[in-house]
Amino acid sequence: MVALRLESLGARYGSNRIFEDISTGIIEGGGLTAVIGPNAAGKSTLFKRIAGLLKGEGVVHLSGESALSRPICYMPQDTGANAVLTVYESVLLAAKQGSGWKVADDELADIDRILSSLKISDLAFRDLGQLSGGQRQLVAIAQALVRKPDILLMDEPTSALDLFRQIEVLHYMRELARESGIAVLIALHDLNHAMRYCDQAMVVANGRLVASGPTTEVITADLLRKVYRVDARIENCTQGRPLVIVDSALG
Repeated sequence: MVALRLESLGARYGSNRIFEDISTGIIEGGGLTAVIGPNAAGKSTLFKRIAGLLKGEGVVHLSGESALSRPICYMPQDTGANAVLTVYESVLLAAKQGSGWKVADDELADIDRILSSLKISDLAFRDLGQLSGGQRQLVAIAQALVRKPDILLMDEPTSALDLFRQIEVLHYMRELARESGIAVLIALHDLNHAMRYCDQAMVVANGRLVASGPTTEVITADLLRKVYRVDARIENCTQGRPLVIVDSALG
């Protein structure tokens, strides 16, 4: 099982510094870690820096053994999928990245299984250009999963999905992480989803990591006031799950 640790990470675009000095403890596989924070806090840039797509200060430490030459997979918000391809072709292309073009039967079986798990088998031979935004987002998730990464970075993977699909995908990702042992970092704006499905949370704001740890300990009324500028409280629902209830926005 591969684990991740960040040490003093920083990144900038030209002279514009996005974040600096982000360090974490060991992020182990087997669960979801929510990466939360206001808009333009640097969450997407952090994912790109971890994935090696952006240079900057600090070190991304990987511990444990991996059979992959590139154990980290980054799923961006905008996948830029080629509309000429069918869904199946796009997932197969993702599976073959970094390897030869000979396709084995077990690779095709993996694609079939992933499409079925995400309940998009019926889209397999549709052109990407014919899909809705939510359907394309599900295809992007399939493209990421078929690579079988040890560490998966998902940048707002539920932003285009309806409520039913959001719940379905987050539940599936949590179970997949537990069963396969991969580490999943997932950028979310819905804090109630983060509290329900994510074991750990990292809060990025003003170019800094301002909090990290167990999700229910990180997301507090005080943090919501300081980071999100809202007057809010955490209360348990009738099923005993904690919920964020926002009373007002602070001026």
